[in-house]
Formats: sequence, structure tokens, C-alpha cells
Amino acid sequence: MPMNPRPVALALMAAALAAATNAKAQTPAPPWSFTPVLHSVSYAGVWRGQAQLTPDQFLQKARDLGFRHVELMAKRPHVSPLDYDAEARKKLKSRADELGIKIVCLAGYPDFTASADKPGIPSAEMNAVYIGEVARLARDLGADMVRVFTGYERPGVPYDVQWGIVVQGLRLASRKAAEYGVTLAVQNHHDIAIHPEATRWLIREVNEPNCKAAFDAWSPAIQGLNGPALKQAVLQMGSNIVFTTVADYVKQPRFVYDATLANYLPRDAVHRAVPFGDGFIDYAAFFEGLKETGYRGYVAYEMCEVLEGGGSIENLDRTARLFLERFAKIQKP
Repeated sequence: MPMNPRPVALALMAAALAAATNAKAQTPAPPWSFTPVLHSVSYAGVWRGQAQLTPDQFLQKARDLGFRHVELMAKRPHVSPLDYDAEARKKLKSRADELGIKIVCLAGYPDFTASADKPGIPSAEMNAVYIGEVARLARDLGADMVRVFTGYERPGVPYDVQWGIVVQGLRLASRKAAEYGVTLAVQNHHDIAIHPEATRWLIREVNEPNCKAAFDAWSPAIQGLNGPALKQAVLQMGSNIVFTTVADYVKQPRFVYDATLANYLPRDAVHRAVPFGDGFIDYAAFFEGLKETGYRGYVAYEMCEVLEGGGSIENLDRTARLFLERFAKIQKP
């Protein structure tokens, strides 16, 4: 009696499906992971025409947009330590928990060299006190990280003197933050130690276990380190990186008219913010470098400069959603 081919075919199909499922289950997870974060500066009314939300409104906005992790600006109009007593902190933390939002980082705004040209004013100590208070606020809100800056270079003061002030300030601030279980993430944003090699040197010289790097692609790209050079900068920074913030920009040429020449003279270009992926920063190279370092951490998105399309709620929302859409492609192995 001839064999019925149908049961055999079904058995083979089932075996193939089981093998495929088993192979998929055994596929190892990548050694890196990126968690998207929305920075509240994106809705803080800090630039021309930008809409402003309260911290409560911002938390709701982040959830509505699809974010589950946020970074809060640790100054007015958002969460200045001056405005948040114990009860206010509990209330904000409770609201975030209610919405399913995790506050992962507070953005501090120190400038350790602010009085470098004014002998006798303890700028390093003053900024360390501020960051210590921000660290305590971070702990109370459930965050274990504070983003910090170094300092702007002041004219007339030797660079190495200003470098030393930054080192002193970061050491003091790191030790204070450690009392609250908080890590300081030094963003490559201000003049002192702005180059990647200088940033690495600074972190080593501070030599505090909770002082790490919030390494961004923006400033290296402006310095001419883009593409392979940007990736190499990430690889060299390596495990020092504990946080990163992304934003994208285009360069607008600028000229000044000289009537004596009947001609326009070139000036430095102006940078204008555009949606993530539309600017000149090579984020493909940047994230390729992060993947190779095995980075497992947060990637904050910010809209902190004049943005293409303006600062209306509608445009900010549209741009934030576009970030999540494009970022999802980067997260794929």
C-alpha cells in the first residue's frame, strides 16, 4: 500500500520550524544596548520661539511621545534644587512612577572656571556645592547620574591654571556626589578639555571612580572629527563613556558686505538644529563605535537650539517622534 505523503510533509515542516525557532532562540543578544532618553531642555523655552512645559507636563509629553526614560534640566524653569523641597521631590517622583517614566539623569550646568579671572572667589568650591545639591536631588528622584560641564576658557588666565581649577572642582563634586551614590558624566561641551584626547586625559587626572564621560558626537564633528575619525574617538574613549546626548545640525554659510569692495566677505558658519539624521554629523560612524566598545547605556535626545520648523509644540513633537523612528533602525543588530 503506497505511503501517504501528507503526514511526512507535515512532519518535515514541523521539524524545520522547530529548528528555525531553536536557532533563533540560541542567537546571542548583541553586547551593546541603547536606551532612548528625552531631555527636558527640548521643552524648556530656552531658545527663540521654543515652547515651555512644566516638569509635570514634560513627563506626560515624554510618555505620550513613546519615551520611557527622561533627563531633567537641573535649573529653572525645570528642577532647580532651590525649588524642590522634600515634599516636592516626592511628588515629582511619584508622578513619574505613575506614568511609568524613569528619571535617569539630571543635567547640571556648572562652569568651574567662572571666576578664574577673579582671584579669591572659590569658583571650584561653589560649583562643587551646586553639583552636590543636584546629586542629592537626583538620588531623591531615583536617578544615579548627573551630567556636568567643565568650564569656558577665560581670557588673560593661563590655560593650565584653568585646567587645574576644573580638575579640583570635578574632584570635589565627584566626592560629594558619591555620598548619594551618583556618577558624574562630564559632557564634552565647554572649552576646557573639549577635544576627545583632552577629555580622556581629564577623566584620568580627576581619578575619581564616579567621574566618567558623557561623550557626544557634536563637538568632535564641529572640530573636524567626523566619519572614521569620529568612530576612532569613540573607541579611544571606550569604557569611560556612561552617557551620550545626540542632536543634529546643518551649517549655514554667513557673509558680511564690504562696500569698499562691493563684495561679501566670508564669516564662520552658523549651526542650525535639524531632525536627527538630517545634519552633517556622521551618527552611523558614532554608533558603530559605541557598538564596538560594548556600550550599554542611555542615549539622550535634545532640541536645545533654534530648530528647523520652529519651536511650536507640534514641531517639537514631530521632531522627537522622528528621532525615535530613526533611532529604532540604529538599535538593530
